Amino acid sequence: MEHPPYRLAEEFDRFLGDPGDPDEVFSYARCAELDEKEEFPADICDRFQEWGLPGEYVPVEYGGRLHDYEQVLQLVRTVARRDLTCAIGHGKTYLGGVCVWVAGSAEQGARLAADIMAGVPVALGLTERAHGSDLLANDVRTDNKADKADNADKAANPDGTADHWMVSGEKWLINNATRGSVLSLLTRTHPDGGPRGFSVLLVDKRELGEDTYRHLPKIPTLGIRGADISGIAFDGARVPRSALVGAEGAGLEIVLKALQLTRTMCAALSLGAGDHGLRLGLDFAEERELYGRRLIDLPQARHLLVGAAADVLLHEAVALVAARAVQSQTAELSVTSAVIKYLLPTGTDQVLADLTGLLGARAFLKDVHADGRFQKVARDHRIVGLFDGNTLVNLNSLVNQFRPLVRGFKRGTGDTAGAAAACDLATPLPPLDPSKLSLVARHGSGVMAGLAASVEEITRRAGLDPALEPVADAARRLLAVTHAVHTEMEEYQGVLAEVPAAAFEVARRYTLCWAGAACIGLWTQSADSLRDDAATGALWRDGLWLRAALDRLLVRLGEPAADGETYDELLGALRAARSSGRLFSLLPQRGPERQPAMPAAAVGGTERTSC
Repeated sequence: MEHPPYRLAEEFDRFLGDPGDPDEVFSYARCAELDEKEEFPADICDRFQEWGLPGEYVPVEYGGRLHDYEQVLQLVRTVARRDLTCAIGHGKTYLGGVCVWVAGSAEQGARLAADIMAGVPVALGLTERAHGSDLLANDVRTDNKADKADNADKAANPDGTADHWMVSGEKWLINNATRGSVLSLLTRTHPDGGPRGFSVLLVDKRELGEDTYRHLPKIPTLGIRGADISGIAFDGARVPRSALVGAEGAGLEIVLKALQLTRTMCAALSLGAGDHGLRLGLDFAEERELYGRRLIDLPQARHLLVGAAADVLLHEAVALVAARAVQSQTAELSVTSAVIKYLLPTGTDQVLADLTGLLGARAFLKDVHADGRFQKVARDHRIVGLFDGNTLVNLNSLVNQFRPLVRGFKRGTGDTAGAAAACDLATPLPPLDPSKLSLVARHGSGVMAGLAASVEEITRRAGLDPALEPVADAARRLLAVTHAVHTEMEEYQGVLAEVPAAAFEVARRYTLCWAGAACIGLWTQSADSLRDDAATGALWRDGLWLRAALDRLLVRLGEPAADGETYDELLGALRAARSSGRLFSLLPQRGPERQPAMPAAAVGGTERTSC
């Protein structure tokens, strides 16, 4: 199946060249050098500009090429697979522009689009030193009352407001705060604050008086050491009244809706890190000899490796559904984004931790194995879970929606048609309508509402093809656990403040059930068109990747594990992909790297050695 987002990502990857070639601008060697110097990858970002990556962050209605959010996911994943610092540093411009795409005027959108496509970095100014994720406590203040003593205020409006805003205060831990010329700024516009006391301003630093703002020092970080993580302080900065994005007082709602888009797209960072870590782990296992045998032949090493491989495919499947749901299931993105932003960063951290057990000491060393790339990707990825709301913030968001989620699951409501479209990779997606974004999924989750029908369909197919019975059995088990989890959710339906620890655990279990439902939906809707693909069809036939994904989820839900045969087959698919130069992925994509010399056993596909 020729899936356009993967084809475009492959084209982009080829343009960037072989990362293993130190003469390439975007090489592993160059990224390691920049990391050591804690230097921003400006020359690499110039390469992105040459290809036109910034245009992919801009909606088509403003002259860009963003019409498919899955396409953005795959492009950023391509960058993250090579280096997370570059993906985070450059991709922040997309995050910085989303408030305008959600609620800005046509004039603001056109102006911002022109800047982004010209390569102007954009930042998102949310957090403050004293308040972290507590946006309602933010202190950066904006006043627009005319000061009669100031001649510049003579153009005051009849209601006494000036033709500009006066901004004061400090934003801290802001990606691109120093490099960015434009900033989407959440600021307090009513002294008492509250849900309607904040607004978003599109601040252009090029138009501010030089004495009215200053950049805060770059913050040294464990990972993404070259990224511009700094801050900005305003002191009576004059911002034109036209900089207001949306309505005055609507800032918090705009930001929370924009975060639904950015949290979903953060999945690309975790996917890229998982791709990179898995490849490094596989290459090490193929090359390393221990106790007179190659590591790949030792049962425990194989178990760790294929478990990580199963998780990488699980994360890819869930991210595919979520990215497509941005457009097909927009009104439920409050649930989708929270699930994804919790599940993929935590899951990928675990993948990298498991692979650390495989690499041993070499996982921590810079100059011994693969130029220290594993320790770098592990360091860099730890920060992804903090972006755009940390783990607890996202789980809390789900707890706050337990009531409609439980009610929707019982009634079978939710956008099931949108969920089906998200799961069918051959279905064209509608354009994104930002007006459909909602802070709460009022009718429940269409992905969850469609689970029973998907399980019934797999059971029906298993009756015709006995090879599908193991995956049908796993699907039925997941459905049973999902019913139990929704029963557990009922106890916490009214919790809004002082959320007990047990409610967070129930929310965690809900994310696993949602992921399983998304995987089952993806397989039932898309397997028929993918099972005969020469490159990745083996993953879809007999539900191979789905069996492995469901097993990983069920174990985390407290259920017993499946037998090891599925993992043997998955290891064969992993080794075959690496030896043929393909990304280990649900859909075919070739990489630009020179291929390592792999042992003959790695090329044969399915293996039967016990894990």
